Amino acid sequence: MSISSLPALNASLNATCAVLLVTAYLFIRRKKVIAHRNTMLAATTVAALFLVSYLYYHYQVGSVPFQGHGPLRTFYFTILISHTILAVAIVPLAAITLYRGLSKQVARHRKIARFTLPIWLYVSVTGVMIYWMLYRMDVS
Repeated sequence: MSISSLPALNASLNATCAVLLVTAYLFIRRKKVIAHRNTMLAATTVAALFLVSYLYYHYQVGSVPFQGHGPLRTFYFTILISHTILAVAIVPLAAITLYRGLSKQVARHRKIARFTLPIWLYVSVTGVMIYWMLYRMDVS
């Protein structure tokens, strides 16, 4: 796999993570606890793979500038800034939520998961949006 294919891989991992998060949410709403746990472990694994790939790519390539102008540029940076701040915040949030779930601290897990899920889902979806705006959109 070449370094130039990593952004597409990263977007695919983000999209996969988003699907797994929604699936895990649906499982827990249906009281399928084991399926929920397994799906959340899969989402965590996919997110960890994303992080390794993302860091490796940007270590090799550095920053990739956005080429768009006008309102599109404003929209891109609004998404990028919120995505970046929440991506940093989601790491400890997800770790705490995962720990509480695996250690069967159900009430404490549920309390923090109400915040963790929407933030993690936002980060995953906006990660895909950023990929499309940065690598796939024709902004000329």
